Amino acid sequence: MNTPPSPSGAEHTDRSSIRLGALVPLTRPGWVEAGRHLLAGLDLAVREVNDAGGIDGRPLELVVRDTAADPERAAAAVDELAHLGVAAVVGEYHSVVARAAAARADALGVPFLCSSAVLDALTEEPTEWVARLAPAQSHGWRIYADFLLRAGRRRIAVATQPSVYWASGTRILRDHLAPRGGTVLELDATLTPEALCDALVDHGATAFLLLVGHPEPAVPIVRAVRGDRRLAEIFIGAPAGQPEFTEWAAALGEDGAGIPFLRYLPERLGPLGERVGKVLRERLGEAPSFVAFEGWDTVNVLAAVLRSHGTDRAAVAESWPRVAVEGTRGPIRFSRTPDITVWQWTWTPVQVVDRDPAEPDRFRILHAG
Repeated sequence: MNTPPSPSGAEHTDRSSIRLGALVPLTRPGWVEAGRHLLAGLDLAVREVNDAGGIDGRPLELVVRDTAADPERAAAAVDELAHLGVAAVVGEYHSVVARAAAARADALGVPFLCSSAVLDALTEEPTEWVARLAPAQSHGWRIYADFLLRAGRRRIAVATQPSVYWASGTRILRDHLAPRGGTVLELDATLTPEALCDALVDHGATAFLLLVGHPEPAVPIVRAVRGDRRLAEIFIGAPAGQPEFTEWAAALGEDGAGIPFLRYLPERLGPLGERVGKVLRERLGEAPSFVAFEGWDTVNVLAAVLRSHGTDRAAVAESWPRVAVEGTRGPIRFSRTPDITVWQWTWTPVQVVDRDPAEPDRFRILHAG
């Protein structure tokens, strides 16, 4: 498996370094823009740790592996990274990929701090080896369902593709909405965009959620719905966060605005978040997404763990319940949460936001949980 060059030159041959394996989607069909933001956050934090003297004088070394949204590739990368002697594995954006990585890390006894993936069942059984910064899908998507109810949207249709992640999201929405008078109709995303529009009209849907990949098939579906006069009043949503990135705005322009999604940021960043955000903006050449902050927070947590508990893998894993770190989005502590199989930060701030139709580069906070 080839290693992409580290953007900071952090990957080197210094045997005294402490290696961290980083799993990031950097090529298609992975969500490349999310991967770029995640890696920017990870890399910036490594640079800052090293500029401050490293871990007891030893530099951190980020060993990056491209998962390309492939679960088997991610599992193989964990094997390789474990053989290379990493103290821990970090990163990953795609839930199904992170699940494969978490299972392998658990089997090998390698600590894995997952940055971005949200699938509740990140491992089949409870594990001491895995912790997570992103909120569980059930937490965020229930907040999104509450937003739909507050907006008076109860007849929900979803376009979905085969995936444990999309199936889990659909189930969360249905279980939360049904007792409150809501219904969820599943539509196969392999239908033509025109056929999807016909189904929305026939169903009398008041909201249509995109539980599909980006850019295909999300972009043509949005264009079709926006262009159908029969659906002028329908609400379009994308809880998984597709509109967060500039690629969405570039592909859809005004059609991509006014589509609410989940974002894991506070209403206002504190001094640490402001400082980190400013540097990330300079490095990325654009506003950093919440995924970039997740990357920075990941390394910040692990640096604190390594300083206080050393580099032994078992000691790192045993430290999760004792973590108390100030992150860019608030104080980070891990705990055991019902129905969540890993150590979980409960919770990062959760927002429902959209791109302002009057100014698509600006985000509006519509709801917070």
